Amino acid sequence: MTLSKLLPLALSLFLLASMVSISASQIFLGLAFLFWLIQLFRSKQKPGFPGFFWALLAFALLTLISCVMSDNPAVSFHDSRSLLILLIVPLVYSAFQQKKQIRLANLGLLASAFISISYSFVYFLVKAAPGERIAGFMGHYMTQAGLLILICALALSMFFFTQGKMRYLWGIGFVLAAAGSLLTITRSAWIGIVVVVFVILLLYKPKALILVPVVVLVVYFLSPQPVKRRAMSIFDTKVTSNKLRIEYFGAGLKIIRDYPVFGTGPNTVHVIFQRPQYGLSEEARDNVHLHNNFIQIAAERGIPTMLAWVAFLAWTLIALAKQLKNKDPSQRPYSAAALAALLGMVVAGLFEYNFGDSEVVTLFLYLLTLPFAWEFLSKSHASEKS
Repeated sequence: MTLSKLLPLALSLFLLASMVSISASQIFLGLAFLFWLIQLFRSKQKPGFPGFFWALLAFALLTLISCVMSDNPAVSFHDSRSLLILLIVPLVYSAFQQKKQIRLANLGLLASAFISISYSFVYFLVKAAPGERIAGFMGHYMTQAGLLILICALALSMFFFTQGKMRYLWGIGFVLAAAGSLLTITRSAWIGIVVVVFVILLLYKPKALILVPVVVLVVYFLSPQPVKRRAMSIFDTKVTSNKLRIEYFGAGLKIIRDYPVFGTGPNTVHVIFQRPQYGLSEEARDNVHLHNNFIQIAAERGIPTMLAWVAFLAWTLIALAKQLKNKDPSQRPYSAAALAALLGMVVAGLFEYNFGDSEVVTLFLYLLTLPFAWEFLSKSHASEKS
């Protein structure tokens, strides 16, 4: 089997395992990277990538500088191995030789979601303790919740913007993923999914947006009591988790004030904020991050690194908006899914450090790169015919 087939196969197997087994998904992703590097060496060509990858490279460079200036460089450099995940962008961009390979890879991701969510429901009905937050096959319920935001974005977009019977399978996938997110009892994920639905309906049929609050209310009244209590706690500032988030926000701003350029160093904020001057209560100190993407990145890596991350988000947003204006019907499902995933994750990340989860970031970058890979294939096939 040639590399042109091995690379998309390994990537498809990674997606198939992505919500079922972290170790298996890492093995297949590692194989995909190996096949990609061999392909680059043999072709003697520079790797291609979407424009937004330049901002990610700046983010990576500034992160490494932050490691040098860290309060604990050894810990920070060890943590920054996760920067290798960013290479999934050029990998996905050049992995597929045919559009049907993208479709098959996405079906692998859908199958992974079906398996994970089915297991979650069985576990909830058979084994879960009252109020337990279900994590599926993932190590933590927050990881499961973040992945389900992304699944919802792709599944709903494929349902609305594709044709044929397969779209109904994607529709079922969305319903199951949204329902599965309830079992994680993760408020930030619920907000992210509402944003996903809002974005995709806005692109599909804006008048349908009137249904969003109606559906939210129906889901609320049909949900079990732990979900209802958790949902209502969003508006209660006396709830412990909300009070702690306010503490983290304040402490994060103080850390940014003290370490504005380089931050404290990757994976050191949770040590620095133990110091009395940052005003955290004893309960708040028993944590590893600041529950906000922008505050966390600025505190541990510095304001310039945070601005590089903002530039990546803005660059991607603008590029996707331009793609959607082109109105290519075959590309639209992927552009819409990427835009919804981007905005859903950003809004959810105002209340949680979801960009600190490698499994979530990997799938997030895959979805963001997908429409650009599709566009690249379209242009390549058009040039071959001309």
